[in-house]
Amino acid sequence: MGYYKRIRELREDHDRTQRELAQLLGMPQPQYCRYEQGFRDLPTDILIALADLYDTSTDYILERTDDPGFYRSKS
Repeated sequence: MGYYKRIRELREDHDRTQRELAQLLGMPQPQYCRYEQGFRDLPTDILIALADLYDTSTDYILERTDDPGFYRSKS
């Protein structure tokens, strides 16, 4: 599927618009749109911000797991 489809699904599941997400992330809406369309790679800082915003893991966004539950390492 690709992480870009997953970030779109997360945004839609949380009833947010691309404009709202772009504003929260401090970027123009067209830039955020390019992430969702897969035209631009998702920078690490944006990936982490999205995971924090949706209370999920970066692994879920990157499709390394299908479990959206958040987890923290036991360090």
